[in-house]
Amino acid sequence: MFNALLEHAADQAAEAHRHAYNAAFGELGLNWHWDATTYARLQAQGRDAVRTYLETEQSHLLRAYEADFLVTAIETAKVRCYASMANSPARPAPCVSWARDSRARLTA
Repeated sequence: MFNALLEHAADQAAEAHRHAYNAAFGELGLNWHWDATTYARLQAQGRDAVRTYLETEQSHLLRAYEADFLVTAIETAKVRCYASMANSPARPAPCVSWARDSRARLTA
């Protein structure tokens, strides 16, 4: 029973981190979404999950941006979104898509 509770808690923590990554992607204007299967596959890569995804699934971005810059931006936004979610579990993180906001201001 105790092991089942620990496993459930670990699953919930993983889901919270996955949602924080997805919120970070939205905040940064990246049209990415990690489902549970993708997130689990990437987590098996260890600490380089974002870099692995970037290099294998979004390599076109590496023509315009340094990998370290993108990884740092994503991880920083993810930490901010995760903290926001942890502080307010009843509501989604108030992460803003700056890309969408910028376009709206440009057309206004």
